[in-house]
Amino acid sequence: MNVTLISAAVSSWAPQILRSCVIILMGIVVVRIIIGVLHAALKEKFGDHSSQLVEKGLRWSGHGLILVMVMNQFGFKLGAFLGAAGVLGVAVGFASRTSLSNVISGLFLVAEQPFKVGDILQVGDHTGEVLEIGALAMNLRKFDNNVVRIPNESLLKNSFVNMTRFPIRRVDLQIGVAYKEDLEEVRKALEETVMQEPLCLREPAPLFVHKGFGKSSIDIQISVWAEKNNYIAIRNALYQRIKDRFDHDGIEIPFPHLSIYAGEATKPFPFSGPGVS
Repeated sequence: MNVTLISAAVSSWAPQILRSCVIILMGIVVVRIIIGVLHAALKEKFGDHSSQLVEKGLRWSGHGLILVMVMNQFGFKLGAFLGAAGVLGVAVGFASRTSLSNVISGLFLVAEQPFKVGDILQVGDHTGEVLEIGALAMNLRKFDNNVVRIPNESLLKNSFVNMTRFPIRRVDLQIGVAYKEDLEEVRKALEETVMQEPLCLREPAPLFVHKGFGKSSIDIQISVWAEKNNYIAIRNALYQRIKDRFDHDGIEIPFPHLSIYAGEATKPFPFSGPGVS
């Protein structure tokens, strides 16, 4: 009797089961084809990790649509299903507001693209290379090889500095010379030294700025432009070149001096007058 009932149930559900299998197989194939076709365009527009995030969103959406179509084959009412899903979504949303906020913030970051994998960011007290842009957070590898996980919501709400957004960067060098030095000679020495450095770009031209009168020196800033990958190398090279040139030309780089005077001990004041013998 039970076998007969089971056989009858299977026979009655056979068309729905067959159509569901076709929907699942065809749906998965279609989703993969769509993602495969869009993969190159997504990678070019959003970058490696951001494109992966978009592809995951498309895959989840496609699979969700397949699930709804399969349930519809078995007579589930879509309206009731969406209503239950809405109630469940509200409950889950209240329980995981932070995670949901991070996901939404991540989508805004992907759309806006203020940075990409490989960029150097300064976020608060942390500076490093962007390793991964995830659904909930961004991983930043600091220069000491530690990894910092920064929530997407924090990136969206607060300011950060992208140090490698453009192909070139300005390098500012702070230099002090003694008050006795001829500033025109100092300027000439600095400009010649900078132009001898092959990593320094000729355009935009270097900038020479008098910063002001310091406590023990005249403060000068020399600003040059270099490719972003040469930032550290050109700083080290220019400081070495400037030090060698100043030593060669006899230009003094002063440093603060502290003079301590030990006064003579106070002696009794000699006094003579009435009543003094």
